[in-house]
Amino acid sequence: MKLSENTSIGLELKSLISIVGAVAIAVWAYFGIIERLNKLETADQLQQKDLLEASAQKPIDQEQFMLLEWTAKQIEKHQQQLDQNVHTGVMIETMEKEIEKLKRDVEKLKDGQRDIKFSNGNGH
Repeated sequence: MKLSENTSIGLELKSLISIVGAVAIAVWAYFGIIERLNKLETADQLQQKDLLEASAQKPIDQEQFMLLEWTAKQIEKHQQQLDQNVHTGVMIETMEKEIEKLKRDVEKLKDGQRDIKFSNGNGH
């Protein structure tokens, strides 16, 4: 069998249209899939770029972190001072109670001394 330009093929029109339609649908589906893959790859690349940019520290972020660290140290110092003042307050209260007791004792001694003077007759 020899094929040439003049060789005729006996194919029904219905079969030819079916073949052309199947090829057209296959091409359309292929390009649709390729287009979808391209969109997904582009979205992935954009997202990765955004993540890299977001993870990079900008000068304003560094300044904020430094301020946070400084503030944390100041709060820690203030907490230590507050803790010391609480202990000092307890000590002051204890001392005030002792002073009041000493005042009462001194008054008792003075009263005792006065009683001794009056009992000896030296009431002047």
